[in-house]
Amino acid sequence: MSPAHFVLNDVFGYEQFRGSQEAIIEHVIAGGDALVLMPTGGGKSLCYQVPAIVRRDAGKGVAIVVSPLIALMHDQVGALHEAGVDAAFLNSTLDWPSTLDVENRVARGEITLLYAAPERVNTDRFLSLLDGLYQRGQLGLFAIDEAHCVSQWGHDFRPEYRMLTVLHERYPGVPRIALTATADALTRVDIVDGLQLQEARQFVSSFDRPNIRYTIVEKKEPLTQLLKFIQNEHPGDAGVVYCQSRKRVEELAQALSHAGITALPYHAGLSSDVRQQNQDRFLREDGIVMTATIAFGMGIDKPDVRFVAHVDMPKNIEGYYQETGRAGRDGLPADAWMVYGLNDVVNQRRMIDESPATEEFKRIMRGKLDALLGLAEATDCRRVRLLAYFGEHSEPCGNCDNCLHPPEVWDGTDAARKLLSTIYRVHEASGISFGTGHIMDIVRGKDTDKVRQFGHEKLSTFGLGTEYSEPQLRGVLRQLLATGAVGLQKVMLESGHSFDTLSLTSGSRAVLRGEQPVQLREAMAGAGKRTRKKSGVKLSVAAENLDQDGQVRFINLKAWRAEVAREHNLPAYVIFHDATLAAIAERNPASLEDLHGISGLGTKKLEAYGADVLRVCVSPA
Repeated sequence: MSPAHFVLNDVFGYEQFRGSQEAIIEHVIAGGDALVLMPTGGGKSLCYQVPAIVRRDAGKGVAIVVSPLIALMHDQVGALHEAGVDAAFLNSTLDWPSTLDVENRVARGEITLLYAAPERVNTDRFLSLLDGLYQRGQLGLFAIDEAHCVSQWGHDFRPEYRMLTVLHERYPGVPRIALTATADALTRVDIVDGLQLQEARQFVSSFDRPNIRYTIVEKKEPLTQLLKFIQNEHPGDAGVVYCQSRKRVEELAQALSHAGITALPYHAGLSSDVRQQNQDRFLREDGIVMTATIAFGMGIDKPDVRFVAHVDMPKNIEGYYQETGRAGRDGLPADAWMVYGLNDVVNQRRMIDESPATEEFKRIMRGKLDALLGLAEATDCRRVRLLAYFGEHSEPCGNCDNCLHPPEVWDGTDAARKLLSTIYRVHEASGISFGTGHIMDIVRGKDTDKVRQFGHEKLSTFGLGTEYSEPQLRGVLRQLLATGAVGLQKVMLESGHSFDTLSLTSGSRAVLRGEQPVQLREAMAGAGKRTRKKSGVKLSVAAENLDQDGQVRFINLKAWRAEVAREHNLPAYVIFHDATLAAIAERNPASLEDLHGISGLGTKKLEAYGADVLRVCVSPA
């Protein structure tokens, strides 16, 4: 057994590496640099934790892990302690004596992995600590987690990551491994350049998360749709609901709570104490739904999140993939559900157009948004589209809404031409532009005060689209905006308020001439529905296939695990994942020997908890 395999089995309790883990780990153990792209839940942390332990055992010293979030550091260090590994973090939660104690333990060579945020790594004090280690040959490796944060094209850009080039320049010869779950080709180039990883070997795993079911539906009444989704498909499950605004987060948390769902808000406007309290509850309690802005989630390791819902559209596919990837980290079935509508398209376009960024940056951001809109409007397999964005070929998955319930498609070319003609004619007649509602009213022949005020009932296109419903026309406009065949212009009023108006673009011509067809999906608000049976006791998905006695053992093991987690001030999954408890419950062990070989049960945990596990398994219900 190689040193890496021994550590995997003895420390972490796993028998085999997954995917490219072994090749990555052996490469880093040998001193090579690596850029690792691996999906959330794919086992990225083992790719630096195993080499850190092996290199430490070989006398190479401490591994420095650059991690962006305090919560992630705390949980990972806690999990390493549970596995018998000396690990520590340096962050703002430590008082001065505790900080000095950690620094002294690092200097004495007592720590295997040290976690720190990029802001701290770049300080003179931290670099002086590293200087001493380097001079004594005691720097084992650098692991840079969430490496997409170095890229200006990424969705979590943090300038401090750009400064991490100091590690390569100041400590040559120390292997570096940069890891991320989200990076398209452009972002990968930026990571390589930003971290000076030109000589690093790149390991790109499949981005596929086959356990996640992707569903995207037209936004009608988002709260009602969300409630129906959670109550029908995920009663009692842990989940995350993403919104664009802080106000929206608060409103949804309150509405879900009133509907009997335990929901908590999380956004940057809350005090740090409230955010920490809510996050701790989400990590440590079962069945919590977190409503949040994108400020929440990066680095969250909770394995049993059964759904991620978006009630507002993200900015790009990277953000969507990163956020949906927080569901189903345990490999068990999970849902990625999103509602989107015309206003989402308008708002995202406006944010890009009004940003102070360069035109080149805006152009790239529009392209990324267009890719996400293409995914939302797609009538073919969602997963094929999603993976193709990251350069990966795949076949239809049979597990997304489009595969399970192929949508009806209709030709919206005629409706698109009538809308574009109307946009042109109202501007020609009035000298000003108008918004979506007024344009649709004209096409549908609605006799409104505004139509009469401007005399638009006299336009040749008035009433030409009476056969189209408002949702159909909204869908056409959504796609015209997504493809750039219609532009947005902001109009400021004397009151200081503003509104968006529609305008023609260079891309309008091909549609008007009939050269560019417009194919649209019929609205399918219930697509992808998978209703679960409600029961008196909410079992983990991991335990659904256990027999009755096995389920009783599983419930007892969960209760015991909760007590241990509270004593250790850690999330329950850091002690044991549900999958490990389910495996124990299924095996019904009668001796410590019976526990050997259960995934996630390493030597240290067997010594610490083996006797208690046996006691719980033989206890009566």
